[in-house]
Amino acid sequence: MLIFALVNGVTCCQKDAGMISAAAVKQEVFGKMPDGREVRIFTLANGNGVKAKVMEYGAILVSVETPDQSGEIADITHGFDTLDGWLTNPAYFGATIGRFGNRIKDGKFTLDGREYSLATNNDPGGIPCALHGGLKGFDKVLWSGRPTADNAVEFTYVSNDGEEGFPGTLVTKVTYTLTDDNELKWEVNATTDSPTVLNIVHHTYWNLSGDPATSINDHVLMLTAPYYLPTDAGLIPTGEIAPVAGTPLDFTTPTAIGERVEADFEALKFGGGYDHCWVMEKQDGVRLAARVRDPKSGRVMEVSTNQPAVQFYGANFLDGSSVGKNGVAYARRTALCLETEGFPDAPNQPAFPSCVLRPGETYSHVMIHKFSAE
Repeated sequence: MLIFALVNGVTCCQKDAGMISAAAVKQEVFGKMPDGREVRIFTLANGNGVKAKVMEYGAILVSVETPDQSGEIADITHGFDTLDGWLTNPAYFGATIGRFGNRIKDGKFTLDGREYSLATNNDPGGIPCALHGGLKGFDKVLWSGRPTADNAVEFTYVSNDGEEGFPGTLVTKVTYTLTDDNELKWEVNATTDSPTVLNIVHHTYWNLSGDPATSINDHVLMLTAPYYLPTDAGLIPTGEIAPVAGTPLDFTTPTAIGERVEADFEALKFGGGYDHCWVMEKQDGVRLAARVRDPKSGRVMEVSTNQPAVQFYGANFLDGSSVGKNGVAYARRTALCLETEGFPDAPNQPAFPSCVLRPGETYSHVMIHKFSAE
């Protein structure tokens, strides 16, 4: 019987069929903010060799370690070894993104007859837009973290009215939970004191091989999404919801990511590869959105969510300028992101599912990563 213990001296309890559940969460000081505030990092682990580290800065997922088909354990995420690296994180590695993940056209939207202006901090195709919450979004602020239960950590952040141009004081709680079933849950709840728009997303970069210097083009991806959102050259949705059938964006059948990434297709040219929003069939509750497998290591990751869409990004814009864990320069297409979400530019698209949150309502986003090997 394997006994798993955490550093604060609490021995874990035995579960059915020999499973082990952590009875405490390890906490450490990871570093200090430029203004001197401490940043804590928390370690979640189970008895199957799965370990996740999360920290207060950006409510960021710092690392995930999982075993491959031979039992060899490796970190399967991009990121940095020190807090200083995370403080300069232009690619949003591991981040909780808010208030609005993905893009808003021209950095403007109208809500209840009033126009709001946001920073235009991204310009694909030379067309400016607001991206991932602005100049100092949720990924660049210090959250308050605390263990809440066996193998769970809750982060809280209060975003004041007008922060990054968004209306309403927003109270957001993000909870990471690691289960004995090898599920890492990322759950968000948020409330506001006046109407606002919201699309909080999770932005980890995955390479299931455990070797961050290798391409993910051989990873085999399945998306339970029969539609996608065509965009203009600025990667802003046109408003159309188009079928993936007959296009290189059809992943309803498991397909190697690199098989069609260079196809002569407008959407791929605009994104420099895969960087699009896939739309699932309408359904309430949490359901499977994606499954990805690395054929070399046998590692599998399934992503489930209660959101209507998933942004699959193939790291087309990584260029080696970000030097990460163990000194690795992260090159183009060495990772993939699967960001469950509401629709991009929803504040400007009345036909899209509403992204408006009003007082008395609670925003809820559930995203579950389930790890295995075969």
